[in-house]
Parts: sequence; C-alpha cells; structure tokens
Amino acid sequence: MIEVNDILVEKAILTDFFLCDISKCKGECCTFPGEFGAPLEISEVPILNAQVSIVKHNLSEKSLKWIEERGTSELRLKRYTTVCIEKRDCVFVYYEKDIALCSIEKEFLEGNTNFRKPISCWLFPIRVGYHQNTTYLYYEKIPECSDAVKNGKKQGVKIYQALKNPLISAFGLEWYRELERQAATI
Repeated sequence: MIEVNDILVEKAILTDFFLCDISKCKGECCTFPGEFGAPLEISEVPILNAQVSIVKHNLSEKSLKWIEERGTSELRLKRYTTVCIEKRDCVFVYYEKDIALCSIEKEFLEGNTNFRKPISCWLFPIRVGYHQNTTYLYYEKIPECSDAVKNGKKQGVKIYQALKNPLISAFGLEWYRELERQAATI
C-alpha cells in the first residue's frame, strides 16, 4: 500500500492493467451472483430511492416489483448495498440486447439526472474500504473481468488511468494528481 493524502492505495491499482470491454463481459459486474449488491455510501440511499421515478421506464416489470417489495437498498452486515434480484441482477439493470447496463447511468448520460450511479459501481474494480479512521482502496480482482485485464494490457492502460473520472469525482483532482505523481515513481 502507498499513502495518498491520508488514503491508503493498494499498489496493484497503480501497476495492474485494466480497461473495460463491455462487448466481451456483457456488463457482468451488474449481474454476477452473490449475497450482496453494490456497496453504497449512506448518503446514496435516499438518492437511489429518488432515481426510481426517473428510471422506471427503462426497468423490467420484475425489477419494478422487486423495488416495490424490497426497496432499492438494504442494510447487510452493517453496510448498505443495492438490492439484487434473486442474488444476481441489480434492480437498476436494464438490457440492450445481451448487455446489462445501468438505468441510472443511462438517464445521467441523457441529462435527466445529476446522479451518475453509486460511486462503488463507477469505481469498480476499485473498492473502498474503511478500517478505524482509515480509508483504503483495493483492487477486487474477479474472473469476470479477465477481458478487461487483457484489454488494458493491449491498450497500455492501468487501473487508475481507466478510472480517472470516478477517482476524481470521489477524491478530488488534487488527490488524483498526487496519485499520478506517485504512480510515476513505481
């Protein structure tokens, strides 16, 4: 780990290659099986609830039913996460052909909301952890993203470079510039 302005960063974020290739993975990060959905910041919970009326025209009847019955988020092991349908699809997923996409991000890109999507989704495969009074960033390496690793190597793009915009959104431009500075020394 290295320290960037009081945030610990796993070195793999600076050294490993990664660049999403949604045509290959089909948006699996929004649909792979698991007990929990995407991690949420507490401040994002009411924002997600407000997004339902904006995105509902993109969602399947099944998604809308799950949201009606379970809401958009749940508290699991002292952490809020998105609700997932049958331990797979996030309730905000919609499909274009066989690719899973985020309905919130779709509306953001069309100018219909100022919330892009939960920061944990935008930062993926970087995860944010908290221990005592320390924030740390780590790379969640999963087999579903093997094509992104290959694509990153082919294009010469490291994880922190691929995720520049969400990192700036989460931690600020000055923080990102310091991250870049430190990456250049590794």
